[in-house]
Amino acid sequence: MTADKKLSNKYILIAVDESENARRAVSYVAELLGGVEGFEVTILHVIPLPEEDFFLTATEKGKWLSKYKVRIDAILEEYRQILIGAGFDPKYVSVRSPTRYCPSMAECILAERDEREYGTIVVGRQGLSRTEEFIFGSISSKIVTHARNCTVWVVE
Repeated sequence: MTADKKLSNKYILIAVDESENARRAVSYVAELLGGVEGFEVTILHVIPLPEEDFFLTATEKGKWLSKYKVRIDAILEEYRQILIGAGFDPKYVSVRSPTRYCPSMAECILAERDEREYGTIVVGRQGLSRTEEFIFGSISSKIVTHARNCTVWVVE
């Protein structure tokens, strides 16, 4: 990655899941920046590896991962088409769905940001109550708290 890319907020990482909040985050970027030249967007969904003892056999785990990946790839392509439909150049809109062990999804998203050096992270705000957020934590809150050297957009 070039030094110019490392310093630019024009390289955007949208971290998504299957929620309506993720769709709103993608739509927000589409509405805000669609048709504006110079932006590159990666839509990311980290596939969390289940604990080793979650599946009885490796075959069972492989089947689960294959089904999950097919479902996520369809969603990522749908999100990609939202951005392209809004005016993003297709060659500057990519999708990623790496499989990783994630003790914290926020940590995995930040690790991806660090590996690829995006200038902006976009996430949807999780629809948690204050009590749920206290008990389970919020991915968006953790990203805002721990992200360094980048801009974070949290879309409601």
